[in-house]
Amino acid sequence: MKKLFALILGLALILTASFALAEDYTIYLVTMDQMDQHWVSVDEGCKAAVAEFAAKGININYKWNAPTNGKDDAAQIEIINNAYADNADAILLASNGPDTQVATIEELAADGVAFVYVDSPANSDVALQTICTDNTAAGKMAGETLLAALTAAGVTEGKIGIVNVNAATTSTVHREAGFRAAFEGTKFEIMETQYGEGDPSKSQEIATNFITDGAVALFGTNEGGTVGVGNAIAAEGETKVLGVGFDKSDAILNLVKTGALVATTAQNPYNMGYFGIQTAVEFLVNGTTEFEDIDSGAVILDAAAIG
Repeated sequence: MKKLFALILGLALILTASFALAEDYTIYLVTMDQMDQHWVSVDEGCKAAVAEFAAKGININYKWNAPTNGKDDAAQIEIINNAYADNADAILLASNGPDTQVATIEELAADGVAFVYVDSPANSDVALQTICTDNTAAGKMAGETLLAALTAAGVTEGKIGIVNVNAATTSTVHREAGFRAAFEGTKFEIMETQYGEGDPSKSQEIATNFITDGAVALFGTNEGGTVGVGNAIAAEGETKVLGVGFDKSDAILNLVKTGALVATTAQNPYNMGYFGIQTAVEFLVNGTTEFEDIDSGAVILDAAAIG
């Protein structure tokens, strides 16, 4: 953590000291969608950094775009290409999947576009930096939280259902792996993962089916999946099914407060956007190419923590 703070402080000092000749830069944020509060928070972090640079005379033409129909690889690739056509100097990218976007990313990077991965990287090392949650560790935290709640309730075995986004998105795949690791060596059975594409309604239907099949606990790997899990548990009324999830939208926090969810794993998407812009501008203005990846952090929020 000290290393991270030193990196952030050093970057801030460099940026403050070295902006001599200002020019306009175009920077895009390209995410998986524009519906989840998670992405809205990334955008807010970007806008805050852009405003700070404007006050220093560094003018950034900032734009946010994403597919409108959920996790759509073809649409995201088209948006990346459109950003290039709009003379983007840098793109902050939350990649839908690890591989599908790689050819496009590498082609544009070879033509001078700088990339910074936020939240979910692609399998290409052309990006200046990756700023994201340690998703495996955070997923394990979620699993350990659920395991502790089950133990406290006197439940030591049974089926557990996972509602993931898809089988390709790097961030949620790693969360699932961490979650599963928390239950290794126990008597619990992790059921076959089902995919809701981040859609709350579809995820709720999946979660309801898990409950019907006898699940004692559920895990949602992202905002939409978590809302679906919480709503399914709430709809069951006096059910003993326990649930945990990921992200911290108003809907999720309310589900935790009302007891439908034991807890949620909160990321720091604001920092992803804020430091992503910082890195892009440091590269564009000063030509810096060496950056360490940043773990943006995660915490468990239960009803007591929310207040």
